[in-house]
Amino acid sequence: MTIRVFLQRAGKSSIRRIAVLLVCVLALSGCDRGTPLALVKAVAAGVPALDPFFDENSGLGKDAQVASRPVRGSLQQGDTPGLYGGSKQPTVCDVEKLKEFLTDPRNDQKAQAWARALKISTDRIPDYLDRLTPVLLRHDTLVKNHDYKKGKAVPYDSLLQAGIAILIDAQGRPAVKCSCGNPLRPFAGDTNRISVKFEDGNQEWKGYDRSSVVAVRPAPRPLEKITLVDVEDTDRGISRPVGTSGAKDSTFDTQEKRAVPNLAGATFGQARRSLTDKGLAAGYDSEGLPPDDARVTATDPPAGTELGFGQYVMLSVAGDSGSSDGSTTTPPPTTTAPPQSSTSEPSAPGSGSGGGSPPPSSAPPSSGPPPGTSPPPSSGSPSPPPSSSPPTTSPPPAVITSPPVTTSTSPPPPVTTSAPPETTSAPATSSTPATTEPPISEPASGEPTQSAAV
Repeated sequence: MTIRVFLQRAGKSSIRRIAVLLVCVLALSGCDRGTPLALVKAVAAGVPALDPFFDENSGLGKDAQVASRPVRGSLQQGDTPGLYGGSKQPTVCDVEKLKEFLTDPRNDQKAQAWARALKISTDRIPDYLDRLTPVLLRHDTLVKNHDYKKGKAVPYDSLLQAGIAILIDAQGRPAVKCSCGNPLRPFAGDTNRISVKFEDGNQEWKGYDRSSVVAVRPAPRPLEKITLVDVEDTDRGISRPVGTSGAKDSTFDTQEKRAVPNLAGATFGQARRSLTDKGLAAGYDSEGLPPDDARVTATDPPAGTELGFGQYVMLSVAGDSGSSDGSTTTPPPTTTAPPQSSTSEPSAPGSGSGGGSPPPSSAPPSSGPPPGTSPPPSSGSPSPPPSSSPPTTSPPPAVITSPPVTTSTSPPPPVTTSAPPETTSAPATSSTPATTEPPISEPASGEPTQSAAV
């Protein structure tokens, strides 16, 4: 009864306003649910975990003080040169100690939870650990972390500060946080839709930059060696065989110059592999990682520029199917086309096929005898294509190649009168052939734009 009285007093205009307000609120809440921010817990270097798998006072691993370096593209593959760092210290992570702990029958419950988080069986733990390699993060890195609570591995997204020691697998993916033994998996969310939360002693660290956060994707093939940069002496590079802890390291000079290869026309995947083989990192400006089949249109710096190990080469790409994932430069293919064919030009660059595309929508030249020839002097049976229309007041489009005496099949316009055919057909044929030639050569003019755009 109270609601009915209220509605009667409120009137129709007020009810409409309330309804509109409710619709807007529901619409906005629906949008928020569609694109939520992923909550990410910050984990600072040297700060003990609240719920670790392993006692951090036992010396399993030790973090370092490393300033996060800028990144050119938030998604990087595990074989990116300079992605990880190393140290002159013999080990930053004691893999043998972690193996002994997880294979001890007294820790069987933790071992089972640890193995489930990494999607392996407990009997595979020793072999799995033997294939991991200790490194130091050089970027603030997004991962899926795990706490140990009530006998289970509890996953959560976290941001590990640069300088944290981790173990990575043969494809460069984070696998274990060394200081506490917590298992790690790759971050699966959108790196551009995160909300980082600093709490539990993990204060926002100096140099934190949201634009320098990186997530690691697996290298396309298993690696034999991991190339690192010494975090204490960046002029020193470290080549570490996969599955070793530093005893078999070899060193190299990171300042030795490497020339940027010519990558124009290559796919993004090919360009990235070529740069990796050179010891250079592939960068991009788009929010998402460009597809491997996207074509590279330009590099910054250009080909021939000499750079040190691990420096970024920015790749501008354009999608193969007319769509580009975050491309910064797209070739302008329609600058040299004749004015008459401007409506059909956009399809030429997308096809990329040689030999020319079919002429634009003039039907007569594609059927019947050769177009554009001078009218035959004989008055025999005409050979124009059947598609020519009856005589009109304007000159016919392309096929007026026959000046026959008979009026039953000849297309020239002058046959509307009874004047002698020989005198009326000559002017018609002398004016039209010149206008029918350009459509035949149009496709050739569209092809050079492909090379001009590279």
